Amino acid sequence: MVDAEQTYLQPAISYLTLEMQRVYNQKKALILNTYQCYLREAYDSVTADLERSRREGWCFGAKLVRGAYMHQERERAAEMGYPDPIHPDYQATNRMCLDHVLEEIALNRKANMMVASHNEDTVKHTLRRMNEYGLAPGENMVSFGQLLGMCDQISFPLGQAGFPVYKYVPYGPVNEVMPYLSRRAQENRGFMKGADRERQLLLKELKRRLASGEIFHRPVY
Repeated sequence: MVDAEQTYLQPAISYLTLEMQRVYNQKKALILNTYQCYLREAYDSVTADLERSRREGWCFGAKLVRGAYMHQERERAAEMGYPDPIHPDYQATNRMCLDHVLEEIALNRKANMMVASHNEDTVKHTLRRMNEYGLAPGENMVSFGQLLGMCDQISFPLGQAGFPVYKYVPYGPVNEVMPYLSRRAQENRGFMKGADRERQLLLKELKRRLASGEIFHRPVY
């Protein structure tokens, strides 16, 4: 899963990723390119790459994220005098990310998509749309991803329902990993709301276990 960067770096990254997909995605989508859905051009990029995969006969793979460089992109656009590349509002990003792209993926059974989101509403909406398009959990066409240690209240139910769920593990020296995590927290201020909800759910489960005498969880196989 190749991460996306700023728009002025992305064309080279996408080109290299596309070349790897041509080589390694012959039987299934092993290589996934990342599309930042807050960009106005994201839908055109996805559909163009999807059509290219159809013509050339390889399996398309996409990782969908909302985006990570909104302020930088808008400041650069204003400074250099070109149109704002970001969608005007949150709803427009949602429509592009969760409706149009998911529909394109559903129509192409050789495609694979990951929804990398810590937003509970985003995941619920994706599940509703999957149900409308007839995408079952076992087909592995749509998977989900969250950072390790964040939003487990989203990851665990998805896994128990049979959906492929990946937990992203930042790895490296502390002085390199911590700035990355700090940046992610700043970009996704909703993390704190998710942490509050997770704490509430943990307290609720702890009270239930104490009241029922079931202190230790016994998984059912």
